[in-house]
Amino acid sequence: MDTSNAKAPKRMTGLGRGLGALLQDSDGGSRHTKPSPFEAISTMTEINLGYIETNPFQPRTRFDEEALNELAESIRVQGIIQPITVRQLGKDQYQLISGERRLQASKIAGLTHIPAYVRTANDQQMLEMALIENIQRENLNSMEIALSYQRLITECSLKQEELGERVGKNRTTVNNYIRLLKLPPVIQASLRDNVISMGHARAIINIDNPETQIKLFKKIVEEDWSVRKVEEAVRNLADETEGATARRVTLPKQEIRSLQFKLSSMFGTKVSIKADEKHKGEIKIPFASQEELDKILLVLNSSAS
Repeated sequence: MDTSNAKAPKRMTGLGRGLGALLQDSDGGSRHTKPSPFEAISTMTEINLGYIETNPFQPRTRFDEEALNELAESIRVQGIIQPITVRQLGKDQYQLISGERRLQASKIAGLTHIPAYVRTANDQQMLEMALIENIQRENLNSMEIALSYQRLITECSLKQEELGERVGKNRTTVNNYIRLLKLPPVIQASLRDNVISMGHARAIINIDNPETQIKLFKKIVEEDWSVRKVEEAVRNLADETEGATARRVTLPKQEIRSLQFKLSSMFGTKVSIKADEKHKGEIKIPFASQEELDKILLVLNSSAS
């Protein structure tokens, strides 16, 4: 787009003063709030669309064309109600932080300028802002949310508790979404395309074997199973697996329980033991913290010395 004769960005003082008023107490004093790592100017600016490049950190990969056209028509009639957010890279050069749909719809509507908040943010802050903004405000599908959560954890160095606080979700909800990324690709794609629901996927993820997961998934699609039916099938599979494991164990139950109790007392945590007819199996010693792990290692070292 030729921007040589484009207008310079225009200040929008009216709405800016309104925003400033929201940040003041009724007596005119400043609110004492926790400082934000992202500083925004107190007035908005109208920016030429040709000066704005899209957000490289945009978590949404696909946009509904019909919904985009409907938004464009609304913008033609009502204008932009909610400004986009950008960061300034240089003179007449901006990068979108949030508002991808509004930006694209404005182009379809034939606008030349768009109201925007200008913020200062580095790449990591921008990624975090973009992901959280989209998770909270956009109708992302389950896989897009899961990928956004994972990126916030790995690329923004957030713990699940911190992530939950940022997006207003508890840790269990966050973990349920992240677990979806362990599903086979064919199931992830079907969840993304709304072939199956989040409820279906949450039931399938409780099956350990990927091949069994895919077999069950095919039945769900072919026979149009409800979430409740899938949950029932998963419970039946778990019962069958547990029964098969019990049949393979040759050690007397009382002996196993006695050994488990002894080891649990020794390590200060609940120990589980499994064994088959060839006397092959495993002993699991769980720990929930570094302190518990240190205690287990101390017992092992004492026994070895």
